[in-house]
Amino acid sequence: MNRIDRLFGMVTLLQAQRYVPAERLAEHFDISVRTVYRDIRALGEQGIPVSFQAGWGYFLVPGYFLPPVSFTPEESSALLLLETLAATLADRSIQPLVAAALQKVRAVLRPPDQARLAQLDHAMQLAVPEYQEHDTHCLAPMQRAIAGRQVLNLVYRDKEGHATERRVEPIGLVFYNFTWQLVGWCQLRQGYRQFRVSRVQQLTVTTLPFTNPAPLSLPAYLASLNLPPAK
Repeated sequence: MNRIDRLFGMVTLLQAQRYVPAERLAEHFDISVRTVYRDIRALGEQGIPVSFQAGWGYFLVPGYFLPPVSFTPEESSALLLLETLAATLADRSIQPLVAAALQKVRAVLRPPDQARLAQLDHAMQLAVPEYQEHDTHCLAPMQRAIAGRQVLNLVYRDKEGHATERRVEPIGLVFYNFTWQLVGWCQLRQGYRQFRVSRVQQLTVTTLPFTNPAPLSLPAYLASLNLPPAK
């Protein structure tokens, strides 16, 4: 990667995340920390307001935004592949969002690249008959609850067909054995549980606060066990 592309990539990364330490920038762009310092100084000289917060890292001063980005043909093709995956492995709450995002990508492509993407549009398919969550509408509200630390109220049917009402403090979603599973602290069972998304009968995002005083992150939870099949 040449330096101009790297500087542009740094601004894009800083715009996407609140704080980025120098060490992470160095790892991401495969450069030394000293080169990161030089690059940050070069961005400042070009009028891009990058600041630093001790203990957190670099950040873009609020109010600064890049102009609309462009995509290479390879990047737009990769996004089309993601749309193919989402159309098969996501549910009805996610699929239109992915399609709308890709439509915005198409809008900023040059006409030759738009034609190339159209050629690829029906040239990729994913056949996963084991996947059962096509017709649910849960993943988007679950994502919203995870990001906002909001308690989910579920009516959940177990594998024996028994339905119970649960209040769940969600920490993440896992795709395992061709099924999405919600992981969270179950207030009824007072422990972490996995809920198969296809068995959720009703779903409400509440404004209730979390009650677990020391919630785990999803990586920490997964590291604590070998993930079993959904129950």
